[in-house]
Amino acid sequence: MEMERDPILHDFSPLFRQYKSGRVERLAGTAIAAPAPVDPATGVATKRVVIDPITPVSACLYLPPNLQASSGAVPLLLYFHGGAFCIQSAFSPTYHPHLTALAARANLLVVSVDYRLAPEHPLPAAYDDCWAAINWAFSRADPWLADHGDLRRVFLAGDSAGANIAHRMALRAGAEGTGPFEGMALVHPYFWGSEAIVGETEDVGMRAWMAGLWRAVCGGAKGLDEKWIDPAKEEEKAVMRMACRRVMVCVAERDLMRARGRAYWEMLKRSQWGGEAEIMETKAEGHVFHLDCRPEIDGNVEELMGVLVGFFEGLEKKDQVWLGRSL
Repeated sequence: MEMERDPILHDFSPLFRQYKSGRVERLAGTAIAAPAPVDPATGVATKRVVIDPITPVSACLYLPPNLQASSGAVPLLLYFHGGAFCIQSAFSPTYHPHLTALAARANLLVVSVDYRLAPEHPLPAAYDDCWAAINWAFSRADPWLADHGDLRRVFLAGDSAGANIAHRMALRAGAEGTGPFEGMALVHPYFWGSEAIVGETEDVGMRAWMAGLWRAVCGGAKGLDEKWIDPAKEEEKAVMRMACRRVMVCVAERDLMRARGRAYWEMLKRSQWGGEAEIMETKAEGHVFHLDCRPEIDGNVEELMGVLVGFFEGLEKKDQVWLGRSL
């Protein structure tokens, strides 16, 4: 009876359904974590902060244990969560364990941004919110940032849609003369296009689903030939000015968007950007597998975590576990 009163306009299961009334039913990524102020396993402290009460934009901060009773500065990581721009949040139990581990192992002060979600807030809302969060972080508005954030060593990172956001933020910083950021880690980036590239699925049904999802995320204003979703459409001069010294691209063998991640890395390598771009691939795994801590994939999770920690710590190339891998 409810379905008859409010028929479905768009069904993008398993992500969300949108009804003709405008109501949105999210089918995943709605849980909220209730972590302790200090994680008992790692000693990492967490707190939630409001960045802009009007928008609203907020964040979850993670402070490594060695700074909680002492002074000192550590690198700052601005993290953007995934979820196809339409599900998940900075306060999700999916992300809390991952970011707690990163903060502890790489000794980072992490700002995980909670941006507005589509379809109620179509792009560029998420981009604008994350840019506002970057400016907020650089203003040292929070005591943790003022006391412990090293603004000479700022990283961007994200998975899936969050990796897409990180890329857009580095481009915007270059265009506006901000930065440069020390590095950017893109894990299984959400990039796509209207035509299949080498190594990408040509399944008509899947490509139609992806196209429809992107239209919904953008409120119908952008297609798959736009640079927001296809970095190959970006102007060369914009890529050349990208405000980031180093980039790590992580892909997974069974990820639908693996080929696009690799194409992005290849684009950076042949561009006039001038920074260092590296890539690693996890075999026999799918999209954002590292956020699913099943025992049978712990080895691959540990490998990916080791790569990310090494990247944030700035280890020399000869020490990186991902070098020399056949891609």
